[in-house]
Amino acid sequence: MEFEDMKPETLLAQAGGAIDQQSGGVVPPIQPATTFARDENYNPLNENNIYARPHNDVARQAEAVLAQLEGGAAALLFPSGMAAITALFRTVPTGGRVIVQSGIYWNTTKWIRDFCERRQIVINEVDASDTAALTAECAKGPANVVWVETPSNPWLKVTDVTAAKKAAESCGALLAVDSTAASPILTNPLKLGADIVMHSTTKVINGHSDVLGGVLVCKEVTPVWEEIEVDRASAGAVMGPFEAWLLLRGMRTMALRVERMVDNAMKIARFLEDHPKVDSVLFPGLESHPQHDLATAQMPGGAGFLMSFLVKGDKEAALQVAGKMKLFHRATSLGGVESLVEHRHTIEPHTGIPETLLRISVGAEHAEDLIADLGQALGQ
Repeated sequence: MEFEDMKPETLLAQAGGAIDQQSGGVVPPIQPATTFARDENYNPLNENNIYARPHNDVARQAEAVLAQLEGGAAALLFPSGMAAITALFRTVPTGGRVIVQSGIYWNTTKWIRDFCERRQIVINEVDASDTAALTAECAKGPANVVWVETPSNPWLKVTDVTAAKKAAESCGALLAVDSTAASPILTNPLKLGADIVMHSTTKVINGHSDVLGGVLVCKEVTPVWEEIEVDRASAGAVMGPFEAWLLLRGMRTMALRVERMVDNAMKIARFLEDHPKVDSVLFPGLESHPQHDLATAQMPGGAGFLMSFLVKGDKEAALQVAGKMKLFHRATSLGGVESLVEHRHTIEPHTGIPETLLRISVGAEHAEDLIADLGQALGQ
C-alpha cells in the first residue's frame, strides 16, 4: 500500500513508511551533520544534502507526513509556530493589506501589528467567527492575506472556513488558518477551502511538551509558497534534525492521543457546565456553545481538547482554583499528554481577558482523575 492511500492513523503510526534503507531500522535515523561530502568529481554524494541550513532528511519525512495528513501539496517545518506565521506574513509587500481575526493568540496579534506598522501594511482586525462581519471587511478592498484561528485561543470561537474562503476570494486574498487547537486529526482546513494551514507543532502534533516547532501546509504550490520556501532556506529557518526526529516520533501516537484527549475534554466540559461555582464554559463541543453546529460539521471527530471556563467570583477566586489543582500543571501551552491550567489574565491583562477565566488543556490522563482534581479545586 502506498502511504498516500493510508488512513491517518496508519500514516502516523508508520511515520509515512519511514524505514532506514541502510540499516533496515523501522525508526528513521538522525543525521546531525551540518555539511556533506562530494566525490572526486566534486559531485554531491547526495544531491539533496549539501549543507544543513536549507533542510535535513528527517524534517523532509515529517513534512511529507504532515502534507499528506492535511491533504496538501507540500509542507514546510519551522523552528516554532511563530516562525511559521512570520514566514507567511513576510510575503506581504509594503503597502499591502491583511485582515486578521480578533481575539486570537496574543503573540500572533502582537507580532502582526508590529510587523505591519514597520512595513506600512494596513491591518484590519475583525471577529472572523461572525461571517457577516468578515465578509463586510473583505468587501472594503483588495487584501493579501486573511488570517483566522479556529477554534480560537482562548475564546474557543469557531470560524466557518468555507465561508471565510469565499470572503477572502472577494478581495483577492489568500486564506490562512491557524488550526493548532483542532489538530489535523479533527479538521482539515485545506479541504474546506483554505489556501494555507498553520500548526504550532509544539502543541498536540508533538504532544510531549519537548519540541518547539511550526508547520505551514499549502493546498497548491503557488508563487507565494515558493517565496516562503526560498526565504526559509536562505534565512536558515528550518527545524533541526533532532527536533524533527522528536516531532516525527511524537506524531506516531497523535491519533491515539487526540482521541483520548477529546473524550476527556467532553466529559470535563459537561462536569464544569453543571458545577455551581462555574459561571460559564467556553467549549464548542457543548450544545450551549453558539457555534456548536458549525463545530460539529467542521470537526466531526470532536471539538478538541482546549477549553476555558469562568469561575464565579473575582480574580482571587480564579487564582485560588488554579492554585489548588494537583494534576493540572500551572503552565503555558496546550496539546500535551499532561493537563495544564492557565490564568490567562495574568499573562495578557491588557487584552480584555476576564480576570475569572481559566484556560485548560486537557491531557491523556484518566477523565475521572481529572474531574476529581477540578472538583476538589472548585470545592464540591
